[in-house]
Amino acid sequence: RDLHSFPTRRSSDLKIKDAYLSTTEDGAAKTTSFAQDQPFYAIVTLSNAPDDTAVKAVWYAVDAEGADPNQKIDEVTLTGGDGTYPFSLKNDGPWPLGSYKVELWLNDKLDKTLEFTVE
Repeated sequence: RDLHSFPTRRSSDLKIKDAYLSTTEDGAAKTTSFAQDQPFYAIVTLSNAPDDTAVKAVWYAVDAEGADPNQKIDEVTLTGGDGTYPFSLKNDGPWPLGSYKVELWLNDKLDKTLEFTVE
């Protein structure tokens, strides 16, 4: 069998097929606004992704009560191939009111930024 006849995935084809915020881990409730007591979920779907693709979510409080401007809250990296990855962020107390964002990185390259609010 000639291995060169199999299609190969080029890293340039790698992309986030879909990314959105949700109030639920299954992604059923899409939103850009959260209540102070809700966990944040960023649902990311990859296509053309080799099995060693690093997907990173970096969460920020952009302009929230009591937080420094653009304060980094958390960062999580998952590794895998094609599929859907639910990133979550929970807080022990109520989230401060204000604006937030999550940056979505593929193999150390910023791919998408999702902005949201806590009201």
